[in-house]
Amino acid sequence: MKKLILAVSLLVSSYYAQAQIKGVKHVILIGMDGFGAYSFQKADNPNMKQMMQDGSYTLQARSVLPSSSAVNWASMVMGAGPEVHGYTEWNSQKPELPSRELDKYGLFPSIYTLLREQKPAAEIGVIYSWDGIGYLFPKEAVNKAVACHDNDSLASANAIDYIKSKKPDFLFIHFDEPDGTGHNIGHNTPEYYNQVHINDIRLGEIFQAVKDAGMWNNTIILLTADHGGIKKGHGGKTMEEMQIPWIIRGPGIAKNHEIKNSVVTYDTAATLAWIFGLKTPAVWTGRPVKEAFK
Repeated sequence: MKKLILAVSLLVSSYYAQAQIKGVKHVILIGMDGFGAYSFQKADNPNMKQMMQDGSYTLQARSVLPSSSAVNWASMVMGAGPEVHGYTEWNSQKPELPSRELDKYGLFPSIYTLLREQKPAAEIGVIYSWDGIGYLFPKEAVNKAVACHDNDSLASANAIDYIKSKKPDFLFIHFDEPDGTGHNIGHNTPEYYNQVHINDIRLGEIFQAVKDAGMWNNTIILLTADHGGIKKGHGGKTMEEMQIPWIIRGPGIAKNHEIKNSVVTYDTAATLAWIFGLKTPAVWTGRPVKEAFK
């Protein structure tokens, strides 16, 4: 009987994913809509720049094409490009092309599905300002989903409360700015840079919430974007539209390290899965950005 119990215990422990990086218990992905890498160095964003010093980064990560919102938010969490997951337009609410593979929720496999299946007890949250995010993840796979209807202040407040109250294993926070300012006033304008500064303040507040929750030393935080922009739009093939920041800090991350290898937004999902020790589906094309780790 004891041998049977031991065998079952070993089977269970081998099935459920174990984190690859020692000391990591939580991962927070923060996405800022329309945040072009071109603007990073010129902005007043001390928290973001401190995050670069504390971790690994590249300002040459690329979106998939077209450089639009739903296409890239889907790619970011689904580990593949639009040719495979099927979301091809800025406001896709369902795949315009048949998804090459479907999970048990009827969507292309995402980091949320992998976590729920391989870490069943995980606390998973999605807090998002743009309502379009709500079509890109399986509601049944997460513990908390909050749509904040283009209100970044509300998204930040909900995220801070959730971090402190639930200490989530994985949390995705989406901010709608500076994309709104880019569309209404323009990219590379004083108003756009001011919005990046406001985003930086919100980032600092999230950092403080992680510290207040006692999670700072065992949390990896990854900051990135879906696309940049030029003039009052995006979706094209310019570097202003395609290049995005990709910054990661936390235990096991190399400090003040500029990533030299190519990073595409679908590598984000692969990196998250690698951190958590999850087995990824063959249909994913993303690769973990291992260069960022010690």
